[in-house]
Amino acid sequence: MIKKILDKFRQQKSKTDEVKTIEKKPERPKQYFSTEDNFNSEQKIEELWQKTFKDSVHASIAMDSAKGKATFATDNSLNVKNPQFGIIPNSQMLWYAGQSFIGYQLCAILAQQWLIGKSCLTPAKDATRNGYDITVNDGSNVTPEVLDDIRKQDIKYQINKNLIEFVNMGRVFGIRIAKFVVESNDPDYYKNPFNIDGVTEGSYKGISQIDPYWITPQLDAEASGNPGSINFYEPTWWVINGQPIHRTHLVIFRNQELPDVLKPSYIFGGISIPQLIAERVYAAEKVANEAPMLAMTKRTDVINADVAMATVQYSAFEERIKQWVYNRDNYGIKVLGLDEKMAQFDTSLADLDAVIMTQFQLVAATVNIPAVKLVGTILKGFNSTGTYEEASYHEELESIQKHDLSALLDRHHELLIKSEIAPKYNIAPFNVVVSFSPVNALTAQDQAIINKAKADSGQVLIMSGAIDSAEERQRVINDPTSGYNGLQEDMESDPESELIDLTEE
Repeated sequence: MIKKILDKFRQQKSKTDEVKTIEKKPERPKQYFSTEDNFNSEQKIEELWQKTFKDSVHASIAMDSAKGKATFATDNSLNVKNPQFGIIPNSQMLWYAGQSFIGYQLCAILAQQWLIGKSCLTPAKDATRNGYDITVNDGSNVTPEVLDDIRKQDIKYQINKNLIEFVNMGRVFGIRIAKFVVESNDPDYYKNPFNIDGVTEGSYKGISQIDPYWITPQLDAEASGNPGSINFYEPTWWVINGQPIHRTHLVIFRNQELPDVLKPSYIFGGISIPQLIAERVYAAEKVANEAPMLAMTKRTDVINADVAMATVQYSAFEERIKQWVYNRDNYGIKVLGLDEKMAQFDTSLADLDAVIMTQFQLVAATVNIPAVKLVGTILKGFNSTGTYEEASYHEELESIQKHDLSALLDRHHELLIKSEIAPKYNIAPFNVVVSFSPVNALTAQDQAIINKAKADSGQVLIMSGAIDSAEERQRVINDPTSGYNGLQEDMESDPESELIDLTEE
């Protein structure tokens, strides 16, 4: 009996003696930039891979033609469908894998920031600033009155506003969908492919643009399962308010096209500007905020003191420090003891402005906008005059005009002419050609030089007999920059010349 009690006591004592001391590991400091993280976890990389190559949110879309999902390798076998973790260091791979779709709601939030918003809006306004002109080159007999009416209708339908919104919001979200509103008696008008014959008189109402989080893409069997299809991984329908709309009824802007394997994770959109420059903008703003902080704390006062005595009489030492803080500006009086020494150190702010502007120039380089245009200040740090940047920016604007805005204008004019213009003037539908004005605005002196060169060319052509004076006059009248485009087309005869002719007779 006594032995059992002792054994029980020994067991309880052993449990209390085996208390393990768990040392709390120091927490890692917060990292504000993605490149500061040093990760070595393959599990974390796998999680990001699964997130990037996830199954689509729509049941009709499959990532893999066999199983309907992405698969990942667990050995060292080489498979083009699987990530090879050993090729790139894990810390680098995790950084790249983390650059995935951030979501449309977050894109909208980031676009509120002034620099991100300006990066999206500026090219949209610049590409449409100088306007466009429409001409007819298909041989149709169209009078100037009809073309003038089309231009008035463009103002009525707020086409310039739609062009700016199309590019601006397309850069914000990475995708922008323009729906052309047509009131049709056919309930399947939008579900079936676009057919201009289905547009009747007065049925075209304008352009509606929808944010991507209100839209759901749907793919048919051909688009989702046949990589050899022309429309592979291109949604066949976009569901808007419960109504499936065939892709041919829409004009879609994508800021940057993606490989097929990434399209489902981006909900078949493109890469948005906020996602591209979020970290760069944060770095630029953070460096800019350091400037006023450094200006206010650039001078550091150092006083020699007995540290041991300061520790013993800490309250008195603290009061002395407070007194120094109160009088440390240039207007205060500093008093030292006979045994005290003081030194002052200044933090150099030389080239700080160049460091700040370099960060903003990196943002501008990411969005293909000159820093002078985006930030509104001269270049620093890169030793550049800005000439190349301006020419490159103009090429970017011309690309937006040709590849994005022209498609929207062509469909708008096709519907407008079929619905409004052709019935009004009782003529057959015709096609117009849109030509954007040059993006670089000319000064008055530049325009005068150009007009002088045109006049010299016209004179040479008249002297050679290639054209006559009436044709040259017509060119001057048709040229909106000539300064004489308001003249009458029929040149009246000169009375003095007629009198001379009669005298000779």
